[in-house]
Amino acid sequence: MLAILKTTPTGLKRLEEFEPGSWIDLVSPTEDELERVSRQLEIPLDLLKGPLDEEEKSRIDVEDGLTHVIVDIPVLVREDAQQGYETIPLGMLIHPEYLITTCLRPNPILGEFERGTIRGFATFWKTRFLLQILQQVSAFYLRYLGRIDRETDKVEKELRASMKNAEIFDLLSLQKSLVYFTTSLRANEAVLQKLLRTKTVKMYEEDQELLEDVIIENRQASEMAKIYTDILTGMMDAFTSVISNNLNRVMKLLTSITIILSIPTIVASYFGMNVDLPLQDYPHAFALTLAIAFVIAAGFALVFWRKRYL
Repeated sequence: MLAILKTTPTGLKRLEEFEPGSWIDLVSPTEDELERVSRQLEIPLDLLKGPLDEEEKSRIDVEDGLTHVIVDIPVLVREDAQQGYETIPLGMLIHPEYLITTCLRPNPILGEFERGTIRGFATFWKTRFLLQILQQVSAFYLRYLGRIDRETDKVEKELRASMKNAEIFDLLSLQKSLVYFTTSLRANEAVLQKLLRTKTVKMYEEDQELLEDVIIENRQASEMAKIYTDILTGMMDAFTSVISNNLNRVMKLLTSITIILSIPTIVASYFGMNVDLPLQDYPHAFALTLAIAFVIAAGFALVFWRKRYL
C-alpha cells in the first residue's frame, strides 16, 4: 500500500501525487508502487526494498544525499489463538524533499501519526518527524514490556493453581518475545548513538534534545527487557524445580504403594506352595495368613508414613 500524506493548516491530508514536504508511507508495498517511488523520486530501488526483509538489521546508510535509517519495531502477533510479540524492520529515508517510511506490515506506531494523535507533528519537518517516530518506537517497547510483565504475573498465578503445559508454553513464548526485544533494543541504541555522534542529519537544538530523550527512553526499555528476562528465567527455573520435585513425590508414593501391596502377594505365594507348611492342619489358617499379611503391610505403611513417603 502506498500512501502520500502532507500536513496542512486543516490537518493531515492524503494526496494522489508526490508533493514536496509530504510523507510517503509504504506498507507491504507492491512492485509497481516501489518502482513508482523509485522512478519519480530517483531513489535506488534497493534502498526501498531493504526494510522489507525480516532479517534486515538496524543501521544508518548515507548515499547520494539520502539518509536511510532502519530500526526494529515491536509488533503484536497471533498464532493459534495465542498472542505474542516480535520485531520487524522499519525503514525511514530522508529525501531532500520527502520522508519515506517502509515497513512489512501495518503497525500502530505509524498509525499514531496517521490519526494525528502526535502533537507537534509536521511532515515537512523531516528530521523532527524522524525523531518523533523513533520516540514512538521506544514508547511502544515500554508499553509492550508492561503488557509482558502483567501477562507473566497472570501466568504465574495460573501455574501456582495447577501445573499445565499450556502455561509453560505461554512463559516460553513471553521469554522468546523478551529475547527479540532485548536484541532489537540493543541494535536500535547503536543507531541512536550514531545519529547523536556523527550528525548524519541536520538538527536544531530542540531536535538534539529530542534525540537525547529518545536515547534515554530506549535505554530504559532495554534495561526493563533485561530485568524481565532475568525474572522470567528465574521463574522458569523455579517452576522446573517444582515440577521435578512433584514428580519425585509421585514416584516415591507409587513406589511405597507398590511395596505395601506386594507384601500380601509374597505371603500368599509362600503359603500356596505344594509342600509341608506351618499351620497347614490349622482350621483357621486362611484367616491367620491374611492377618499376618495385612499386619506386615500395615507395619510397612506405618514406617513409610513416618518417613513421609506417603
